[in-house]
Amino acid sequence: MIRAHFNQIAAKWDETRWSGEDMTKLERMAKRLDIKPGSTVLDVGTGTGVFISFLLNEIGQSGRIIALDCAEKMLRQARAKGFNGNIDYLHADVANIPLCNEIFDIVVCLDCFPHFQDKPRALAEMNRIIKSGGKLRICHTLSRATINQVHRQIPAVENDIIPDEDEMRLMMSVSGFTAIEIEDNSESYLASARKPK
Repeated sequence: MIRAHFNQIAAKWDETRWSGEDMTKLERMAKRLDIKPGSTVLDVGTGTGVFISFLLNEIGQSGRIIALDCAEKMLRQARAKGFNGNIDYLHADVANIPLCNEIFDIVVCLDCFPHFQDKPRALAEMNRIIKSGGKLRICHTLSRATINQVHRQIPAVENDIIPDEDEMRLMMSVSGFTAIEIEDNSESYLASARKPK
C-alpha cells in the first residue's frame, strides 16, 4: 500500500513537498548528521533523491551512496536527476535489504521512518548492514508532533507516525543500537544511534 501511494504521487512529489526554504533546512540537517568524507552511506527512503546532493557534499568525491526506496517510480525520478557522484539505486524494502552485512558507515532515513510498516524489523535490518561503530540517523525537517498531525489527515498514511521518545529508544535499543539521542523541537526531529564496535 505504501509503495502504491508513493508511486502514485512520485511525478509531482518535488513540486508539492519541497520549497526553497526546505532546501535550506535539508542543507542544515545534512551538516548535523556527522557524515565523514569518504563515507559509504545508505539513503533509505530516498524518494526522488531530494537529499542526495546534500549527502554528496558531505561525503566528497571518495564517498559512496546507495539510494534505496520501495517505490520504483520515486527511484526513477531520483535517477533522472543525473547526480554527479558515486551513487547506486536500489529498489527494495527496508525490512528486507538485499545487501551484505556491515557495509555502511552511516544509514540515513530522511522523512521516511513513519512509513516503515514493520519498524522493529526495519531497525534490525539497518543494524545488520551498518559497520561496527557505524551510525544511524533518522531525521525530519519538521517536529514529531507536526509530522504525526499531517499524516493523520491523509488517509493513505494516517497510521504512519513517529513513536514517542520512550518507544523509539526501546525499539532502537532492542535492535542493537546504543548511544541513542533524540532531538525533537519545532524545527526538526533527529534520532541518532550507533552500532557498538
